[in-house]
Formats: sequence, C-alpha cells, structure tokens
Amino acid sequence: MKILVTGIAGFIGYHLVNSLIKRDDEIIGLDIINDYYDVTIKYGRLKNCGFAISGIEYNKLIKSSKYPNLSFIKLNLEDKKNIENLFKQENFDQVINLAAQAGVRYSLVNPQAYIDSNITGFLTILECCRHYSIKHLTYASSSSVYGLNEKQPFSTKDNVDHPVSLYASSKKCNELMAHTYSHLFGIPTTGLRFFTVYGPWGRPDMALFIFTKAILENKPIDVYNYGKMQRDFTYISDIVQGIIKVNDNPPEGNQNWNPNNPEPSSSTAPYKIYNIGNSKPVELMSFVKTIEEELGKKAIINLLPIQPGDVPSTYADVTDLIENFNYKPQVSVKEGIKNFIDWYRNFYSI
Repeated sequence: MKILVTGIAGFIGYHLVNSLIKRDDEIIGLDIINDYYDVTIKYGRLKNCGFAISGIEYNKLIKSSKYPNLSFIKLNLEDKKNIENLFKQENFDQVINLAAQAGVRYSLVNPQAYIDSNITGFLTILECCRHYSIKHLTYASSSSVYGLNEKQPFSTKDNVDHPVSLYASSKKCNELMAHTYSHLFGIPTTGLRFFTVYGPWGRPDMALFIFTKAILENKPIDVYNYGKMQRDFTYISDIVQGIIKVNDNPPEGNQNWNPNNPEPSSSTAPYKIYNIGNSKPVELMSFVKTIEEELGKKAIINLLPIQPGDVPSTYADVTDLIENFNYKPQVSVKEGIKNFIDWYRNFYSI
C-alpha cells in the first residue's frame, strides 16, 4: 500500500509511521509543524525519522535518509491546491489523517484554529479522497466528543450531541462529514476516538509531561476538580496497534443497520467509529503518585476546580475493537509512565 499519513511530526503520527515503515508500505508523511507547542520536539521526531531539519521547505517532498520507504512534505491541510496536487502525483491507496489542532483548553482562546485545521482542512482531505479513489480514510476523532455524557463506559452506540469544547465539536463534525462522504461517494471511512494517549515523545500540553516537568523543577502542579478526575490513559503503542488493525480492514456497510433505530457508530454506508482506550480508568491522584514514585520526588499539589471544557471522567468501551480485531492493550500505566520518564530524562539530558 501507498499511504499518506498526516500529522507525522505529531505524537501519534510519529509513532504510527515508525511502525508502518517496518512493513512493505510506502509512506508519505505530511505536517505543517505549527508552534502550538515546542517545535523542538516536533523536529526531534522528524530527525529520528531520518529527515535533515535544515532541508525542510514548504511543499517540497524529501526522502528519509534512514528509511527508503518514507518521505515527508511540509504542507498545510487548508492549502487545497497543493494538497490536491500531492494526491494527483502520488496516487495514494489509503489516508490516515492525524493532523489537527489539538487541545481542549486552547480552543477556548483560539477557536478559529480549530475551524481552519479540523474542519476546513478535513474537508480538503475528504474532497481529495473522493476525487482520487482512496480505498480507506482512517481519521482521528477524540473521547472529548462524549461531552456531558455520564453513562460509562463511553460507548460508540450512544449519541454524542452535547460537546463541551469547540475541539470536541470539531471532532464530532469530522465524524458527520465522513459519514456524508461515505454515504454519497462510497468512501470507506473509519473514525477513531482516542482516550488520553501518553508515552515517550508525548505532547507538552498533556498531564504526564506537565506533571513530570513541574516535579523535577520543584514547581507546583495544578490538579483540577480537586483531584476527583479519572482518565482512561492509553499507552502509545496500544494506540498504534489499534490504528494499524483498523486501517488494514476498511469498513463495509452494515446491512443490519436500522434507520428506525439508528446505531450511531455504523451505517448502511462503509462507515465506522471505534473507541481506542485502555478501558481501565485511573484516578488522577493515583497517576500523580506513580509519577512521584518513578521520579523519586514528591509533587507540590495545587488543587483547583474543574476547568471549562473538561470532563471529570473518561472510560472507553472497546467491545467492538475487541470483537472485530482482538484488540488487547498491553502496557500498564506504571510501565508507560516509566518509559515516558526515561525518555524525558534522556531528551532533556537530566
């Protein structure tokens, strides 16, 4: 297969590409390398993939010096003309769209970024999938779409009509847009609702990175909802395992789908939604304690009320993923935190 992976300089995209290149697939990675967080980490990921940082120019395809089946291009998803040229020239079989403006809290202060990247950019991808006969589009959604839902575990069979952040709204919108294109044009699409991904090369705006940095620097950490938070922390290799299994198996229309009692995660169209999570929620204070143990240092904890856009708990129902792909998360939170801290110490020479 020839696969376009967008968001290759991002956390999940980087790890995914490092798994895909071990197969016979030809991979072209795309990223705009924006400055939402420290670009040093993004360039570090690209360097590890064999790309000379000084040679990265906009809209220029470059080959990896490390992997013969990997190339990279710096492009903006909203750049419709050049994205379309890329599809026309490269004749992709599949697309894995992980590029997006991430972050719940940032959407409160810069909402336009989410409309531009997550909606306008996603439309560009859908249109190219339509016109260039893409066999399967796999794309990133988010557990954030569950919003005000309190029934747990969160199931793809439940409606998600009450998001509490524009980030979540943009991801719900992606799912609706994908269904429309699956229905109208027969494009197989699969949306993946990720649950709190963590691990080496993780994002600096995520809890594990923030807590580790603050504890090592003897600074306080902000713990919201007075510590009464749960997250379904999912290690990066378990996420990648799920993405690859799903991407290798494009959905077909569900012939048992009932329009009088519509099940949200499938359709008569070749459309499917999955949760990807560990399915083992962890108390946030327990998570902090494990970080303290691995660092050998106590945290200075600043307890605060819940933040706008946040939800108190996430818990993934991954029944469909287990039944269809024998999905089995392998990495415990303790092991995952240790792996991250080992990477962090090495990356920052601590």
